[in-house]
Amino acid sequence: MNSSTPRTGRIADVEVGRRGFLGMIAVGAAVIGVPSLLSACSSGGGGGAAGPTAQASVSTDILPAYYPVEYVKPDFPSVKGSTPGFATIPASFVQSVTTPPGSGATFTAMTPLWGTIPPVDGNQYYEAVNAVLGSTISFQISDGNTYGDKLATVLASAKDVPDWVCVPTWNIPSRFGSEIVPNLFQDLTDFLAGDKVKDYPNLANIPTAAWKFCVFNGRLYGLPFPGEIITDATFYRKDLLDAKGVEADVRTADDLLALAKELTGGNVYGAEDLWVTSVQMHAVPPKWKLEGDKLVARCETEEYRAALDWNARLFASGAVHPDAVAGNTGEAKTRFQGGQTLISNDGLGGWHEALRDNLAANPAYWQQPFAPIAADGGTPVLFQGNPANIFSFLKRSDDEARIRELLQLANVLAAPFGTTEFDVINNGVEGVHYTKGDDGVPVPTALAATELQPTYMFLVDPPIANTRVQYPGFVEASSTWMADAAQYVTEPLFFAMQIVEPPQYASIGQPFVDLEKDISRGRKTLDDLDAAIATWKSAGGEELRAFYQEILDAQ
Repeated sequence: MNSSTPRTGRIADVEVGRRGFLGMIAVGAAVIGVPSLLSACSSGGGGGAAGPTAQASVSTDILPAYYPVEYVKPDFPSVKGSTPGFATIPASFVQSVTTPPGSGATFTAMTPLWGTIPPVDGNQYYEAVNAVLGSTISFQISDGNTYGDKLATVLASAKDVPDWVCVPTWNIPSRFGSEIVPNLFQDLTDFLAGDKVKDYPNLANIPTAAWKFCVFNGRLYGLPFPGEIITDATFYRKDLLDAKGVEADVRTADDLLALAKELTGGNVYGAEDLWVTSVQMHAVPPKWKLEGDKLVARCETEEYRAALDWNARLFASGAVHPDAVAGNTGEAKTRFQGGQTLISNDGLGGWHEALRDNLAANPAYWQQPFAPIAADGGTPVLFQGNPANIFSFLKRSDDEARIRELLQLANVLAAPFGTTEFDVINNGVEGVHYTKGDDGVPVPTALAATELQPTYMFLVDPPIANTRVQYPGFVEASSTWMADAAQYVTEPLFFAMQIVEPPQYASIGQPFVDLEKDISRGRKTLDDLDAAIATWKSAGGEELRAFYQEILDAQ
């Protein structure tokens, strides 16, 4: 998983760890323990199938209706699903829920955290949010890097499951969809399907695709943490290219290779490992492609082969930094931001995080993503990723009033940018956790680093908004870039389906992860790819194809 999408809606740019969620993370650092979303022919992971069509089929009548709400008009409106941008912080906010909906009850919630776990006693941030809720959420927070183990243990015990449980998709345990979900968690279909979601207007503001990803066994169970339609891009150091008088006019894969070579000289190298870039340029499908009536696995496609060939040519050109050649990709950001390399792929959140980390010392610092590139210069194709990579579940209960109260609390937590609820959840209390700068941007206090860590966002979150107004020109540049790129976004096969593959296929794709590195670096050739495909087929690839074909036939 490349550094992906952060909570760009979070105004105070506080570093929180895991992809800054790890910039609230995401659009920024690598997520430890998150399975690669780009691994060829690999299993979708997580445990045990109850029959493919049971996991994958989604009837529209079980999904919440979509009623978008806009409390503040964006300066850069969403285009075909792109993230809306706000160039200024509103002078005042709208209260979306007029009265705290809670009954004064206390509910337990289990969430991960990639950062320092905040104190509970006397925590003014928790007190402020709980006051908005009208009930108390008592968090059981675990280290995000080991959260999967903790989650598996809690769910296996069954009897001590908290009232509200966050489940990142990369931590889904065995038999999750077939056994855990229906036995431990509340079926929300009859509470939220169709116009029933109107009782919870902020939840109704969440796009349909995110809800679709929360369906298991044909019923709605989860509450989503929505993502962005585009999470990765290929950046170049525009400030340094401008200083060199070099035009970044890249329209084909050959153009990009030529530019990387042109920029290489002395102690400066044109590029980092651009494997993710090559995958995008060559429109490599995330997992499967339909050719006629036949399912073709990612690793079998000509697009995948072409992407490997191009990346190998990039490495062979000498334009890749030697440390990247040696496999040290963990320092790619440092090299790129330090000007040792001038082209690098990253999650979109890495853009604002780089500005955060560099502008004070270097006010001229600017990185810019290339417009989407098609390898042959034709129309680019960007495959949309999962509409949500984190969701939460409510503990199963026969007490309907309890479930409705929890959903009302979720409605408060889903309040979007421009609301008082969003402000307190993301920034805390003015004068306590932040002060306002001249531009109206909240500036975190020292107490914020101790008390205010991302916790509520792991239960449910509103659609992302781009509000990084503290970086001059960023909102306009990033919003404009995404609005243009959105025209090339397409849904891949099996988009937004919760498909749990049989566990016996969990490891058959791993050899391709290593092969991508070896072919790129010239240690192996495309002949080795043919051998790996043959091995994959005999190790269960054909059976996996039949598994997906059954799902496809059922749609």
